[in-house]
Amino acid sequence: MGFYNELIKGVWRENPVFRIVLGICPTLAVSTQVSNGVGMGLAATFVLLGSNVIISLIRKGIPDKIRIPAFIVVISTFVTIVDLFMAAYTPALHERLGIFIPLIVVNCIILGRAEAFASKSTVWMSIADALGMGAGFTVALTIISSIREVLGNGTFFGIQVMPEAFSPAVIMILPPGAFLTIGALLGFFNYLSKRRST
Repeated sequence: MGFYNELIKGVWRENPVFRIVLGICPTLAVSTQVSNGVGMGLAATFVLLGSNVIISLIRKGIPDKIRIPAFIVVISTFVTIVDLFMAAYTPALHERLGIFIPLIVVNCIILGRAEAFASKSTVWMSIADALGMGAGFTVALTIISSIREVLGNGTFFGIQVMPEAFSPAVIMILPPGAFLTIGALLGFFNYLSKRRST
């Protein structure tokens, strides 16, 4: 596979949320507003990119017995960087995302890509994988949070987009709304995938 194929696979063919169904906990929790979804997606992309590059560089020097703890140390370093950066420059977003920023350390997308890809691939291909998976995660969060915010609040990025007569479906910004939205989207993307294969 070339760089371009690795880059685009995370957006559609192996989208972490819609195709592999990974990273569902933060997806359910933070997707009440588009700004939250985009912020979490970009934070995860930064961590993915940094950890993939470092793990790919040092992969041959990590003994098999301690590879997972070594990966977690690398990942937690980048999570700390993004956590402190967001606390300093986007405090409102940092407060809304709360515990889910530090929990990127144990996000199955990040750890999964470190184990399945970066530890076995070149730096160049690891960059493509990180950018593709990060973009796919960000796109998924943005789609889910757009639906939930518009239907649940009548806003998009905090700007009123629905008419005054619109009655928001409050359930959409509650946990059941997250499950309903993700379930409907998973069904839709599975349907599209089956149509393409036939």
